[in-house]
Amino acid sequence: MRNRMQFVYHLGVHCTDEDRLLRCLSKNHALLVSDGVVVPAPDRYRPVLRETMTKLRGQPAPPQMQQTVLDAAMDEDAARRVVFSNESFLSAPARALARGKFYAQADQNCRWLRQIFPDDDCEFFLGLRNPATFLPALFSRVKASSFDEFLGGATLQDLQWSEMVARIRATNPDCALTVWCNEDTPLIWPEILRRMTDQSPDMALAGVHDFLAEIMTEAGLDRMESYLQSHPPANEEQRRRVVAAFLDKFAIKDEIEIELDVPGWTENLVEDLTERYEEDIFAIERMDGVEVITP
Repeated sequence: MRNRMQFVYHLGVHCTDEDRLLRCLSKNHALLVSDGVVVPAPDRYRPVLRETMTKLRGQPAPPQMQQTVLDAAMDEDAARRVVFSNESFLSAPARALARGKFYAQADQNCRWLRQIFPDDDCEFFLGLRNPATFLPALFSRVKASSFDEFLGGATLQDLQWSEMVARIRATNPDCALTVWCNEDTPLIWPEILRRMTDQSPDMALAGVHDFLAEIMTEAGLDRMESYLQSHPPANEEQRRRVVAAFLDKFAIKDEIEIELDVPGWTENLVEDLTERYEEDIFAIERMDGVEVITP
């Protein structure tokens, strides 16, 4: 009988991470494995997890099936913590607005994931995004002839992340859920990495500035890294202030400014959706069993 393990599922959502977490954590494979943390390659675990979820349909996996999944996903004989990431764990992109809500299958699919290793610890991680930018980005990825067809009858003002998060919590009350806003990711990226892999704040992970490298000039990133090396921040809050200051000066505008080309959308509508999003996140922060990482 194997030792109890921790299984971590990064749930997306679509149009947020784009597998950056996996690419970064793969650079730290040896370091993490030495601490009992395994981050398998996605082509090894995604097919087998999908097949197992579909086969079990929420029933607990027997021990032999659990071992089969582990053997397919990783080479290591043992681990204390295993991290899986897939932006389509909650649904395929085309089903993200089914039944007029965000990810109508989210609670069910999380339960199905949880039952693959029913006697082990389970944690969910979830990056959310402002609907004002999320919906146009998702629309560009699905095959819909019009934005109205893409919405499928969903009302913009009724789409709430808090409703989805509440369903996940109600169906999986024993699973911790960590949430953050995609808009904050540049500032909180190292903390997301550490929490997902259960590392201490003083653990130096390679690639912690990979995300910033995509949205900041090379010269600006070099100057920021030099500054952080010569002026080590006393805490996480101080580090974020430094990053924010350099981003303000050296951000690549084309990478941080989003064009919203949706017929009929106005500035007032975007502002309204953004205000509703901020209120929605505030509601999530007040939920039991949910931890929100904020700058």
